[in-house]
Amino acid sequence: LKTGNTEYVFDEIKEIVRVASPRIVKVILETNLLTREEKIRSCELAIAAGAHFVKTSTGFGGGGANVEDIQLMREVVGSGFGVKASGGIRDRKTAEALIAAGATRLGISQSVAILTDTETAPSSY
Repeated sequence: LKTGNTEYVFDEIKEIVRVASPRIVKVILETNLLTREEKIRSCELAIAAGAHFVKTSTGFGGGGANVEDIQLMREVVGSGFGVKASGGIRDRKTAEALIAAGATRLGISQSVAILTDTETAPSSY
């Protein structure tokens, strides 16, 4: 993608979707390494190739999920496509902000701490 070879990226995703069928395919974008335009194009390619989810990062490349990226990804993929926020989600406030921004799944390693975080938990929980 960084070299501009979007045809290769599309073909690769499409082949993975074909081989994995009927399983769900998630495309990891490593959003911290992409420009806004590359994030948009990545989401478009994932949809066109038949994937089911886009995800912010693996957690190994630095960075992680942020509200702006999730909003952008949700805007591009629409309401019927999965958006997974992953990386750097360490408290309930962040988790809730990402969900409000459009994440349908969260990749978190601190789930117990987040679920028991009474300091930032709304009274409705």
